[in-house]
Amino acid sequence: MQPSRQGFAGREILLITGVIVVVLAVLAYSAFQKVRASSQDKAVMCPIRQLSAAADQYYLEYGVSSVEYAQLVGATNYVKAVTTVAGETYPTRYTRGMTITVTGVASLRTITYAP
Repeated sequence: MQPSRQGFAGREILLITGVIVVVLAVLAYSAFQKVRASSQDKAVMCPIRQLSAAADQYYLEYGVSSVEYAQLVGATNYVKAVTTVAGETYPTRYTRGMTITVTGVASLRTITYAP
């Protein structure tokens, strides 16, 4: 007669604990990726707003309806420098009343801003 087996063996407890840890790690990584993407998008919006405001100022001063990026950004221009946050690409031309589209945010996303 074999003795009856009650409870879990040590290996079974370790296996279950390992599975729980892996599931929690996957959930945490997923949440981290979402927060990271959201913060990158918000960080990209700041230079977009600065460029939009600079373009508006340029339109008023020169009586034009479009302006090149190089006329807005530079040591003696409206915006001193634009530092990329997530490898994004800013437009080279801005037109009054047109949506500003920034592409390649983290090589995946596009952000638009309607002035």
